[in-house]
Amino acid sequence: METLILTGEEIKSRLSMSEVIGAVEQSFREKGLGRVQMPAKIYLFYSKYNGDLRAMPSYLESLDISAVKVVNVHPDNPLKYRLPTVMATIILIDPKNGYPLAIMDGTLITDMRTGAAGGIAAKYLARKDSKIIGMVGAGKQAETQLEALLSLYKKLEEVRVYSRSKERREAFVKKFNSSEIGEIIPVENVEEAVKNTDIIVTTTPSREPLVKDEWISMGTHFNCIGADAPGKQELEPKVLKRAKIVVDDWEQASHSGEINVPLAKGMISKEDIYGEIGEIVAGLKKGRIYDSEVTVFTSTGLAIQDAVTANLVYKKALDKGLGRFIKLIKE
Repeated sequence: METLILTGEEIKSRLSMSEVIGAVEQSFREKGLGRVQMPAKIYLFYSKYNGDLRAMPSYLESLDISAVKVVNVHPDNPLKYRLPTVMATIILIDPKNGYPLAIMDGTLITDMRTGAAGGIAAKYLARKDSKIIGMVGAGKQAETQLEALLSLYKKLEEVRVYSRSKERREAFVKKFNSSEIGEIIPVENVEEAVKNTDIIVTTTPSREPLVKDEWISMGTHFNCIGADAPGKQELEPKVLKRAKIVVDDWEQASHSGEINVPLAKGMISKEDIYGEIGEIVAGLKKGRIYDSEVTVFTSTGLAIQDAVTANLVYKKALDKGLGRFIKLIKE
């Protein structure tokens, strides 16, 4: 047996957001039905380098898909090392014998499966007529979040983009200045980005609340992506107190998602959490019920999302003859 090696360049442009959304939605359904093995991600903290590393194993039993991802988050990388903030490597495993079917760059996969999760959350939790989007953060994660919303809604009336970096928000606007968006506007503060919007997407590494409750209209949906490690938060806890809160995974979210700080401080409790997105996708719980609800999706990123997307990449690579095979393990 041989292992397929796939680089980021070989994976690039081979995935469409719509097919990743389909795969990730299936993984959420499997989790909701209790047919996955997925220990909470394990962290190593490189505090003196302002970074961390996570290990993420999973097995989707009925789909017979298994993988392990190792992924870092180093916010200083772009300026200091000209490297992405997030980099990942995924090993796709054959469940029947444990053999590594493929080793691949998981950086683009991470970006796309995270964007897909936001699109799925909006499908079930945002208003169907949502047209105005507020983006807080303008990095790679923000790009795939907007791609997923465009895949879902096809056309948006207005997108407002805030980033601390003027250059980054203007570059973001140029990248998405398309016929699918009526108007895309760079703004100079968070309030301008989020007031009177239908969906708010937060993708920053902030450890202090950025979005204030007083700015939020009834009926707003949040995709909270940035808070993915202990101590991180982007929303004022008052927002959570009046919202229907949906997490991707209770254990991960309670320690590292948008809810982790308010939980630790006793400002909210487990009883304030409505449920997991997998329960909603599987039809075990309802999503948005009333137009007036404020809904919050807390995304920490699940290993099952990586596994199904990596499996999709692997099948495409075999079909297109991409990558190269090496005899990694001696028989």
